[in-house]
Amino acid sequence: MNSWPAGYGRRVLARVDSTNAEAARIAPSLQGPEWILGLHQTDARGRRGRAWANPQGNFAATLVMPVGGAPELVALRSFVAALALFDATVAVTGRAEGFALKWPNDVLLNGGKLAGILLESASASGRIDHVAIGFGVNLRSAPAPDSLEAGAVRPVSLLSETGTDVAPEAFLDLLAPAFARHEAQLVTYGFAPVRAAWLDQAARLGEAITARTAREEIAGKFETVDAAGNLVLSTPRGRVTLSAADVFF
Repeated sequence: MNSWPAGYGRRVLARVDSTNAEAARIAPSLQGPEWILGLHQTDARGRRGRAWANPQGNFAATLVMPVGGAPELVALRSFVAALALFDATVAVTGRAEGFALKWPNDVLLNGGKLAGILLESASASGRIDHVAIGFGVNLRSAPAPDSLEAGAVRPVSLLSETGTDVAPEAFLDLLAPAFARHEAQLVTYGFAPVRAAWLDQAARLGEAITARTAREEIAGKFETVDAAGNLVLSTPRGRVTLSAADVFF
């Protein structure tokens, strides 16, 4: 095992409906963060309830963490998760070329979507009790392009793009310590260094992109991610700040 981080639990399930669903079930009994790896998921899902294909050999895991604080602070863990995925993929392939981070929560490889991140939370009295951070990585295979919505980034796998074949358990052993490092940085120093590290790997920074919200599409130049993690676009109507959107290139 690759320097498993102290204080983090680890459980591997041969079969589970969804690792995020399992996280919700066990969260009330947890005293610390716990990684859940599902080797086979029967009901995987992505953002906004979309189905997530998870063929055998791909990576599906959730980190469930007891947390406190306002939702906007908890949501910054998506940047921690993205940086951890970036570090793990670089570690397993021995290369950084071709990898990039797409706002708000995807990892790209050679311009295609390699991985996605899903944050879910539960709260009481207006405060979040725990956050479940779901990770889906196309290690060995990718969904068919015709299964995606129009304009979505083409899916790719680590194996097809780099020739690297890694088992889910081995990938977890790289991802967990990477997450712990970036999480410690967030807790100790705040979002600023995490934001800077994320922007260093950001896809299409300074270029034209389209952001699609529930109400409209906004085209503009990807200017930055602000101190709250929001997407900032420079558009003909002025600067636009978005807290949630799907981004298209």
